[in-house]
Amino acid sequence: MASNFQTDTRQMLGRLRGVMSEDAAGQARLDRITQLIAEEMRTEVCSIYLFRDEDTLELCATEGLNPDAVHQTRMKLGEGLVGRVARSGKLMNTDDAPSTKGFRYMPETGEEAYSSFLGVPVQRLGEKLGVLVVQSKEARVFSDEEVYAVEVVAMVIAEMAELGAFVGEGAAMSARHQQPVLFRGGTAQEGAAQGNVWLHEPRVVVTNPFADDPDREMERLSEAVETLRVGVDRMLSTAASGDKEQLQVLEAYRMFANSKGWMKRMEEDIARGLSAEAAVEKEQSAARARMSQVTDAYLRERLNDLDDLSNRLLRILTGQGSVTGAEMPDNPILIARNIGPAELLDYGRSLKGIVLEEGSVGSHAAIVARALAIPLVIHAERITTEALNGDFILVDGDQGVVHLRPDDSVISAFRDKMAMQAQAQERYASIRDKPAETLCGQRVTLMMNAGLMADLPSLESSGAEGVGLFRTELQFLVRSQMPKRAELSNIYARVIEAAKDKRVCFRTLDIGSDKVLPYMRAVDEPNPALGWRAVRVGIDKPGVMRMQLQAFVRAAAGRPLTVMFPFVAQREEFTKARAEMDKALERERILGHPLPERIEVGAMLETPSLAFAPDSFYDEVDFLSIGGNDLKQFFFAADRENELVRRRYDTLNVSFLTFLEQIVARCEAHKTPLSFCGEDAGRPVEAACFAAIGLRVLSMRPASIGPVKSVLRRTNLRELKAVIEEARQTGVMSVRPAVMEYLKEKL
Repeated sequence: MASNFQTDTRQMLGRLRGVMSEDAAGQARLDRITQLIAEEMRTEVCSIYLFRDEDTLELCATEGLNPDAVHQTRMKLGEGLVGRVARSGKLMNTDDAPSTKGFRYMPETGEEAYSSFLGVPVQRLGEKLGVLVVQSKEARVFSDEEVYAVEVVAMVIAEMAELGAFVGEGAAMSARHQQPVLFRGGTAQEGAAQGNVWLHEPRVVVTNPFADDPDREMERLSEAVETLRVGVDRMLSTAASGDKEQLQVLEAYRMFANSKGWMKRMEEDIARGLSAEAAVEKEQSAARARMSQVTDAYLRERLNDLDDLSNRLLRILTGQGSVTGAEMPDNPILIARNIGPAELLDYGRSLKGIVLEEGSVGSHAAIVARALAIPLVIHAERITTEALNGDFILVDGDQGVVHLRPDDSVISAFRDKMAMQAQAQERYASIRDKPAETLCGQRVTLMMNAGLMADLPSLESSGAEGVGLFRTELQFLVRSQMPKRAELSNIYARVIEAAKDKRVCFRTLDIGSDKVLPYMRAVDEPNPALGWRAVRVGIDKPGVMRMQLQAFVRAAAGRPLTVMFPFVAQREEFTKARAEMDKALERERILGHPLPERIEVGAMLETPSLAFAPDSFYDEVDFLSIGGNDLKQFFFAADRENELVRRRYDTLNVSFLTFLEQIVARCEAHKTPLSFCGEDAGRPVEAACFAAIGLRVLSMRPASIGPVKSVLRRTNLRELKAVIEEARQTGVMSVRPAVMEYLKEKL
């Protein structure tokens, strides 16, 4: 019985192929498909519902229901049995539809006469396009073979929809990849950009889902899988000395590549009429559908491995590699699921913007994007499946919004915003060489953050008075092996020389948490952000720290040197780290290398505990820099990568400002220089409040210096401090409303 029905499945695909090859309009094709499926499945009804927008399904073709309901019957996601299938992405198979939970009676279709219901999602690589439904008056549960047949047809419909086979009138049958689409993601680097899409990994397109010769398709699949296996084995052999995490990924690749079950399922798909490419993509779509339902992080990673392996196999089968022959546009906006720092640096400043489906505000890509001052939006779901190379696109990094193929009104409004920003930059340029001196005569020092040599030209153009934070981990992250001391010394020397006489504060290697070196053994931790990272790694494994400290000393070559240790939680950690600095200095003296003319050794205050360190710590440390990003997340116990909680807590919350004031007071009492470094320092309102409570050195991205300086030069800090105090006395949670009202009146 199963064998006979497999032949029927091939017969159905053969007939479907005939329909697709006919010279017909999109609506006529859909109508013929519903007729064909109803005949082959021996059911009275077959209907195809497609999304007209992300929340609404529309009946686009039917055999058996009232034809007048076509393009008239619509339902919301989750509404009725069809809506439930669309929302869950899972099939529904019942012999008593009217009694099934969620059933919706639609009198315009005549649907109440049918008992059996089989609904299968029409989806491609996890992207939901609609629902394929068959119904019969006879109360029957459709067999596994019948379900399989409908799933295969639904997959082919999705493929052909991608190729534009069903274009017709109305939103549900509009041409794909041509309509304006708005994506709401998260901000990882501020700024606005317009340009054209450049896909980091061009999408593989399956142009023929049908098997001309099943035996030949089997051979093609076997040859491609063997090529894939050889490639994975080669990667494993070259990565044998790599880190544990990388080896685990490659071992997972090898496990899937040699999976008999994976191969068997694809061979069965080919036997039933699919091409090798379509069989691979069917498995890939199933994996992506499962991925969206799985909450376990480990399983999601394994499904992600299978998805990546399927892409590799598709590229082997189709010959569609990453090099497509397309030319990068003059103003490229990079679109990717995710991207590593080395790959991003390869693109360099040629990019006008970056949009990622994944990523995080603290990721390597975000660090590089900030260093290159390129707007970056993360968590833009589905953009890699919707965007095409060359599409016009607008990226609003300030709001975390992306407009793909926008209409004229959106383009006009966006360009007005960019023009206003350009005008503001011109205004900021006029005060570039003027001090950040407030109306009450207080001088605030504005420094810039950096991490690449490419940042250094901004030191002069932005008006920064020095580098308040030079992140040194980027030189480690973009390499496949540990950099040598001479390499680092050369880089640091070039940084000091490029800064001329301005102060550069080098932060020692800040790894761990979300920054894992590809050539170091990864440590499995339940909460890496609160784990073995930064100075903790340096103290426990001092070899790298010593090498880096020696590189700093050699780079200074007798000039002043400023170094600070990150993530210090207690005095003992700073004392041990400083002892390593003293050892490095002594070693360099013995070797006859010139010592720095003057050296400052400080710490980043990123944990609340350090604010309560003993007085002796404040006397011992040469300076402190508040690491606002980490300090705020630990103060509020709110992960800054977690969108559910990170926006709930305000920097101008009374509790947090009071805490900062206590740090300022302790530093003033011990005459310990203090600065604030982080994203909030570059926000004009927050920066003005920090200055009002006594912070006189702020370090930020170069593009923020102009806006912050402009506000400070027009603000009276004594008046602002009084506004903050008055708001605090009223018992409010945040002083922001009062501060905003004051600044609007004064600026």
